[in-house]
Amino acid sequence: MHEFTVWAPRANSIALRTHETHHPMSGPDAHGWWRVPVDQAGPGTDYAFLIDNDPTPYPDPRSPWQPEGVHGPSRLVDHARFPWSDHGFQAPPLSSAIIYELHIGTFTPEGTFDSAISCLDHLVDLGITHVELMPVAEFAGRHGWGYDGVHLYAVTGNYGGPYALKRFVNAGHERGLAVLLDVVYNHFGPVGNYSGKFGPYLSGNHLTPWGDAVNFEGPGSDNVRRFFCDNAIMWMRDYHIDGLRLDAIHELIDRTATHFLEQLSTEIDALSADLGRSLVLIAESDLNAPIVVTSREARGYGIHAQWSDDFHHALFAVLHNEPGNGYYADFGSIEQLAKALQCVFVYDGAYSVYRERHHGRPVEGLSAHRFLGYIQNHDQVGNRAIGDRIAQIVGMDRAKLAAAIVFTAPFVPMLFQGEEFAASSPFQYFADHDDPGMARSVSEGRISEFAGFGWDRNVIPDPERPETFKRSKLNWSEIHENRHAEMLDWYCRLIHLRRITPALNDGELRNVKVSFDEKDRWLVMERGQGQCAVRLLCNCGESPIELPNPGEPSISLASRVGVEAVANRISLPPYSVAILCHSSEDE
Repeated sequence: MHEFTVWAPRANSIALRTHETHHPMSGPDAHGWWRVPVDQAGPGTDYAFLIDNDPTPYPDPRSPWQPEGVHGPSRLVDHARFPWSDHGFQAPPLSSAIIYELHIGTFTPEGTFDSAISCLDHLVDLGITHVELMPVAEFAGRHGWGYDGVHLYAVTGNYGGPYALKRFVNAGHERGLAVLLDVVYNHFGPVGNYSGKFGPYLSGNHLTPWGDAVNFEGPGSDNVRRFFCDNAIMWMRDYHIDGLRLDAIHELIDRTATHFLEQLSTEIDALSADLGRSLVLIAESDLNAPIVVTSREARGYGIHAQWSDDFHHALFAVLHNEPGNGYYADFGSIEQLAKALQCVFVYDGAYSVYRERHHGRPVEGLSAHRFLGYIQNHDQVGNRAIGDRIAQIVGMDRAKLAAAIVFTAPFVPMLFQGEEFAASSPFQYFADHDDPGMARSVSEGRISEFAGFGWDRNVIPDPERPETFKRSKLNWSEIHENRHAEMLDWYCRLIHLRRITPALNDGELRNVKVSFDEKDRWLVMERGQGQCAVRLLCNCGESPIELPNPGEPSISLASRVGVEAVANRISLPPYSVAILCHSSEDE
C-alpha cells in the first residue's frame, strides 16, 4: 500500500489516476493537502492527478521519476532498494576542495551517468576532491543545460534516471570523490511546469529574468518553502549527494524575518547531524553581500560558500586585455585583480558603471574558503556567443597563467570540464524544446542577443539544433596529444603543489600580500611567511620583465620556457608565471 499526497490548495476536487483507475482524494485539510491510500500501489506504480473538471492528467509536482518526460505520468521510486556501498564515506572538507564542474550530457560521448563513471579515475588522478554536476532534474527535451527543470524531484531519463544517478554517486564515493549537485530554486522551466495548477508556487508580485518569482513570502509560501527544503533534503538523504550549488540566489525574493536561505541552511545542518555526514551549501550570488556566507550565529544566512565572480571577471579582463561588454566594462585593471585576491569583492561598496550604482559590501572576518575561485565555469564559457574556452580566447600562455593564479589564490579552486586539458570542443548553449513556438523564440533570442554585440548572425550556433549539443561534447581522444597533454601536465602539477603546500591552503585573507605595477603589468602575490612562504610572480604584459627575488625560495613551477632565476632576480617572458617556494621532500 502507498498513501499518495499532494498540496493543491487551489483545487476543489482531486482524483488520483493509477493505470485506468480513478481514486477520489480526501481534502483539502487546513493547509491544502489531499490524500488517498491505494492498496495495490508501490515502487514502479505510474500515477497522475485529475484536478476539478479538467480531463488532463497532471504529473505530481513532487514526482520522483518521469519516465515518459515532463508531460507524462509520475512513477514511484523505492529509494531503499539501491545497494549502497559507501557506508562510512565522508566528503573532504570544503576548505581543502578542488572542485570539478561537469555536464553529464556532454562529459562523455554517451552522455549518461553510467558512462561518466568511466572518467572518474581521471579526476582522481588529477587531484579532484569534489565533482559538481550541473542540474539533473527532469527538463523538457532530449538535451539541455538543466536550468529549465520542471520536475525538481525527478532525475532526468536523458542521463539514465534515478538509479543511474545513485550508481554514479556511489562510484564517486568508492573513489573518495564527493558529489555536489546544482539545483535551481529561483524558477521553473517554461515547458512542462504544471505546479500552478496545484498551488501558488509562483507570485506575480515580483519578476525575475524568467518571469514570476517563486513565492517565498506570500500566501501559501510556507508550503512552497517546504517544497524546496524537502527537495534539498531528498538529494542528500536519498541520493547521498554531499552538497548543493544553489543557482542565482539573488533572484530568491524573500522579505520575511527568516530568509529562505537561512531556513534551508538550518535544516541541512540538522540533516548533517542526523546522517553523520558533512553536507554543504554553495551559492551563486550576484549580490556581493557577505551575509550570504556569514554564519547564522553572526546573523548571516549560514551558506557555507559562494562563487566569486568578481575574481573571475578581474582575472579574465586582465588576460583578455580588450574593452569589455556587459559586466566586463567594470573590470580590466591589475589593481582590481590584486583587490580581488586580497579582499574577495572588487565591488564592495564601489561605484559600478555597469550597474550605474554603488554595489556590494566589504568582506570582513571571513575565511577565503567561503569563496570559490575559477577562470572557467558553465556560464563563463557557455554564455559566450560561440562557447569558446579560455585557451581559445587568449592562448595557451595566458590560460596557463590564469590557472596558476586560480590554484595559488586563497579561494577554493574550481575548474570546468575539459579545462584541465585545454579541450578543443566548445561548450555552447543548447536546448531541445518540443514546442515549435518556444524553440523558435529561444533560437531567435540567442541570435539577436549576440548580434547586438556585433557578432555575425551566421556564426552564432542555433541552440535548438542537435549539432550544437553534439559539438559541445568533450573529445577524450585528444587528452594526451600535444598542447592538450601540456596543459594537463600543468594542471596536475599546480594541483599537486597546492595539496603539499600549507601556505596555499590557508584561507586567512590577512596572510595574502599582493603588489603590482599597472604600467609594466606585473603582479606578485605572497602567501605565508618564512619557511612556509610561497611567492607567485606574474607577467601579465606583452614585454619581458625582471622582478627581484629577495630570499632563498627556488622556482618550483614555471609556465613557459624562459622563466629563470638570474642573480636574485626572476626573468619572466610575456604572459608567464613563476611560483617560488622552499623545496619539499614530498614533491
